[in-house]
Amino acid sequence: MTKKSKNYRAAIEKIGEETYAPLAAMNLVKEVSSAKFDETVTVDFRLGIDTRQADQQLRGTVSLPNGSGKQVRVAVFAEGEAARAAEEAGADIVGSDELMAQIQAGEFNFDAAVATPDQMGKVGRLGKILGPRGLMPNPKLGTVTNDVAKAINELKGGRVEYRADRYGIAHVIIGKASFTAEQLAENYGAVYDEILRMKPAAAKGKYVKSVCVSSTMSPGISVDSSVNRNYTESGE
Repeated sequence: MTKKSKNYRAAIEKIGEETYAPLAAMNLVKEVSSAKFDETVTVDFRLGIDTRQADQQLRGTVSLPNGSGKQVRVAVFAEGEAARAAEEAGADIVGSDELMAQIQAGEFNFDAAVATPDQMGKVGRLGKILGPRGLMPNPKLGTVTNDVAKAINELKGGRVEYRADRYGIAHVIIGKASFTAEQLAENYGAVYDEILRMKPAAAKGKYVKSVCVSSTMSPGISVDSSVNRNYTESGE
């Protein structure tokens, strides 16, 4: 059994077993984030869905109003005018056959990939490489598009992906521990509203069963999942 550090045990004691209003939870996650690096803050939504059923899948993207705090490197599969537009929009890597060759050689110098529709015949061959890494361009996520500039700006501006796993839990990044509590709460609200909006029609019973926020090295903090709460209110 892994021994918990002194800081981790102290954090557990400070958090207790309470359920906190969103803003209070964000203040607390900042207090217990004691690592020497800027920890990533993540929210976990435990949902009442069965993702083994095709009509209860949950996947999409949402733009965080205060960004994710992550520097996103974007690769774009494009040629001609679209490639030039991608370069002007700040893409880190732009190419077609040469980019495919780099990936096949094991070079992954990017965090997200965008492709124009005409490139998907080629990109599809990389499915077994890009898919497991979550890097495969997908039209449902807006990463297969002729408007590559828009996709690049959204990815670099704080758009994050959410996807419920086989247990019905969606893990979503909402920022960094260096963000203010208000910024984290606003980002949390944007994600929660999107999760509610995208509720599968076939889902039965209680949809949002529980919500938990944590930083990279901290314990989880239970968040009040009341739909009617203002996310930036203290709850006191």
